[in-house]
Amino acid sequence: MTDTLDALARPVLLFALAGLAAAVDAAPAAKPGPVTVYVGTYTDGTSRGIYRLAFDPATGALTEPVLAVETKNPSFLALHPNGRLLYAVSEISSFERAKTGAVSAFAIDPKTGNLTLLNQQASEGAGPCHLVVDKAGRNVLVANYGGGTVAVLPIDSDGRLRKASSVRAHEGSGPNRGRQERPHAHGIYLDAA
Repeated sequence: MTDTLDALARPVLLFALAGLAAAVDAAPAAKPGPVTVYVGTYTDGTSRGIYRLAFDPATGALTEPVLAVETKNPSFLALHPNGRLLYAVSEISSFERAKTGAVSAFAIDPKTGNLTLLNQQASEGAGPCHLVVDKAGRNVLVANYGGGTVAVLPIDSDGRLRKASSVRAHEGSGPNRGRQERPHAHGIYLDAA
């Protein structure tokens, strides 16, 4: 398993732990069982999308990775507060013939942990690299590294994403012209309030 996991771990940017909080909240005194872990990857090599593993919090053991869904460059993942939906950036520079990446919405099968694509929307900038779901589960916010933009994509009641309701483009450059020739949005972190 180590070789397989190592091969997947190199391109991984995020593990999304599905149901860990729910398991801890539901039975704080009980020993938690295995937790499904989703791993996003770059798909330019042997990786094919988002993988799932079972994590045993008592022992720290992980099972072999299994492909949960095939999708292009899902390098960052975010779990919906209800635990039934997963969102992923598609770190690309062109989507539907426009210079933008994409954000994908997936339904989580409660029995298998596999993912089903609900829809995709433009991230409103090239190379999306980070996203977050707001606390109420009504919006996905995405940062586009290559495009220097951030956008808000509303979530429908069925978990599907709507087109961006707001897009903000950053301006300027930094002191290191080799790396900061233009804005590169890296992340979005929401205030707990």
